[in-house]
Amino acid sequence: MSDTLPPLKPNEKLDIAALLDGIENYRPRRIGWTWREKINNQKLYEFTYRETSKGLANSIPLPAAHYFDNIDPQPDCVVTTEIASGRFEDDIRRMRMAAWHGADHMMVIRTAGQSHIDGLLEGTPEGVGGIAVTRKQCRVTRRALDLIEDEVGRPINYHSYVSGVAGPEIAVMFAEEGVNGAHQDPQYNVLYRNINMYRSFVDAAVAKRIMRSVRMLQIDGAHNANATAVKAWKVMPELLVQHAINCAFSVSVGMPKEDIALSTVPPDAAPAPCMRMDLPYAVALRDLFGEYKMRAQQNTRYMESDSRDATVSHVMNLMISRLTSADIQSTITPDEGRNVPWHYNNIAAVDTAKQSLLGMDGIRDMVKLDRENPELRNRVRELKERAVLFLEAMVADGGYFASVEEAYFVDSGEYPETNDDGIRRFSDGGLAEGSIVERADDYIAPVCHHFGVNNLPRSVEKPCHAIGGCTLCDRDKVPFIDELDPEDNVNVRLARTAEVREGGLVTPEVEWAGDGVVAVTMFLPVPERIAEAAALEIGRSMNLICPEIIHKQVMHPAEGTLVEIKGVLNVAIDPATLVITEPVPPLSDEEIREFVSEKNLRCVAGTVGMDEHSVGMLEIIDIKHGGLEKWGFSCTYLGTSVPVEKLLDAAIEHGAQVVLISTIITHGDMHRTNMEKLADLAVEKGVRDKLLLIAGGTQVTDEQAKGWGMDAGFGRKTKGLDVASFVVKTMRQRGM
Repeated sequence: MSDTLPPLKPNEKLDIAALLDGIENYRPRRIGWTWREKINNQKLYEFTYRETSKGLANSIPLPAAHYFDNIDPQPDCVVTTEIASGRFEDDIRRMRMAAWHGADHMMVIRTAGQSHIDGLLEGTPEGVGGIAVTRKQCRVTRRALDLIEDEVGRPINYHSYVSGVAGPEIAVMFAEEGVNGAHQDPQYNVLYRNINMYRSFVDAAVAKRIMRSVRMLQIDGAHNANATAVKAWKVMPELLVQHAINCAFSVSVGMPKEDIALSTVPPDAAPAPCMRMDLPYAVALRDLFGEYKMRAQQNTRYMESDSRDATVSHVMNLMISRLTSADIQSTITPDEGRNVPWHYNNIAAVDTAKQSLLGMDGIRDMVKLDRENPELRNRVRELKERAVLFLEAMVADGGYFASVEEAYFVDSGEYPETNDDGIRRFSDGGLAEGSIVERADDYIAPVCHHFGVNNLPRSVEKPCHAIGGCTLCDRDKVPFIDELDPEDNVNVRLARTAEVREGGLVTPEVEWAGDGVVAVTMFLPVPERIAEAAALEIGRSMNLICPEIIHKQVMHPAEGTLVEIKGVLNVAIDPATLVITEPVPPLSDEEIREFVSEKNLRCVAGTVGMDEHSVGMLEIIDIKHGGLEKWGFSCTYLGTSVPVEKLLDAAIEHGAQVVLISTIITHGDMHRTNMEKLADLAVEKGVRDKLLLIAGGTQVTDEQAKGWGMDAGFGRKTKGLDVASFVVKTMRQRGM
């Protein structure tokens, strides 16, 4: 059935209640993975892009875009954001934010404990070791994404995990509910979840066949090797082998190669010389697996709680993606190392990817990898040779299962070096051992996309005809069970925040609606241990509930420590009580130009005191920046580091009506001192009523400037039009 929900409105929040209403009748409107619509040599503003895709109908561009007509070009590759809040009603809000910033692959991490669950779970079973994926969560998310993709004008891929003992059941449910991509890798189950080897591969065969039936993109899990290895940079040959095994197995099951993606991760990070180490690995991957898709993910093995550090690693990994290509660019939030990925950090990661990929647009046309360079050529060859030797040794030792029993995988040595610290699993052990049942000779399964021998009568065209259609053919047969947990379900959670949501109250939020969490950054001039204790006490004195330290960094062992804390601030603000100044609409060009010509307006401008900043002032007065000269103002610019006295004397000498001062430096309240001095001198010289005194700067506010004797103050993002409109309106009001 087609959904009947109205389109989203950009100025209105997602209606969670509407999304839940009638969810039992919702059916996904499309299945399968969607790639971006690439556009070669796309022209936007004054630029031509070589590696971009179709733009969005609604979006939020990068911060610097206002200098370039607010363009928001989209990279050519799919961009991922990983959501991990565990509450789908908040996940979808974050997805909407991410989609506006350019993400079109929403990867939901909600599988803690799922690998050890042997069937589908309904409800929200937190008590079993994590938030397991459920049909209702998938269905509401896909329904919301239908609306969000209409809002942004681009298909959005929804992704989760087909893992664990319940893998085939999860795959079927994903196929029924319109999930577009999923992680599926039997080795992940074996090596990292200790699921029985035979069971894992049998389950994977069924799951992959189901995924193939709806063209669900498969992403493997080989990147987990360097996420857990003691020395991750040494497991590159093993990573190549894991990719090879999973790709070969997927193809043998019948998955098209274009639906198979390798989850690739640079295995090290600075201060290691990571670019020189990672590039050969990326090249070797492309050489060996050029028929498959590449999903580039960031390294998390060495990520700490410093968001700056994580972002720098992210950008260096993105450069490798640009130099060697990526079909999907995954993103890691800069607070991943804190294990608290928050709303705004998901967006920060997406913006980092977009900014970096756009900034490096076309770089491969100017900078090419030197494949003849001996270091690169030899290292690429060495990695491939080690991987081939690894595979040959596996075959000689009895195959994959035997090699895992011999702990081939995930150690601290580069093959063939070994330190006897690999992961060892046994074919007769692990979770679900002994659970495979041999099929009878006359086995029949009346379902489509079945893997293995299915003894159907020759007269049967489709297996499910015998039962009138299976759930993959007749979606009306798909069962729906609502949440069963009376305490932990979406309706109970929504009831807890009803007052805030329905009353339109404003509370701080980083992960869930109404969570009240705030983060506070402070520098304390004491050693680390004292700083920790002091920061928590400061948090308590700020009325933060349960303050915790989420990041600390020693600036100097004696001079001080940077500390970031989080805590809950129990406050809710009613917007109706706020005093909000409405923005003043600017005047038209014609109105300004006519007044300026009539009054022959002149202004004198300069950066005062010992301040040498000039860019901001020139943007306000210079005609080429759309400044005051555009409307006919006669502007005398005295430059930087201008004494206040000289500026005022020049205004009197030139018969100016407007004095503009720029004051960026605020050390010792110099901006306040200069404003007060200018106002006092104007009074002293008897010209205060004849002049408009206007101050600007990054730290200047209108309220402060007026309090310090100015007629107006302008801060960041001020345009010449804002100042010109103020001058005309004020002079009219005062009869000047």
